[in-house]
Amino acid sequence: MGALTLDLLLGDVRSLKEKRSVVRPIVAEVRKRYPAVAVAETGAHDLHRRAEIGVAVVSGTAGNCTEVLEACERLVAGRPEIEMLSARRRLYGDEDED
Repeated sequence: MGALTLDLLLGDVRSLKEKRSVVRPIVAEVRKRYPAVAVAETGAHDLHRRAEIGVAVVSGTAGNCTEVLEACERLVAGRPEIEMLSARRRLYGDEDED
């Protein structure tokens, strides 16, 4: 299993309503292109120029998880209306316990 957290700076956004109009299409595009991943806005809900998007994938191999998460990261990073401030990837294995 793998997780990706993207910290985004949104462009010319002046309200939370405008923020939703930028973030929702990004989340929808990731879902459409990679239907096997879970994706959602996961943080910075009260900040109109920042967004955090989380992506999770489950796979039989760490290599496939990494490949899918990198592809999702590239897809979001390619959006002209945002600037990616950071991307954090984490892989979870059998030895990880919560």
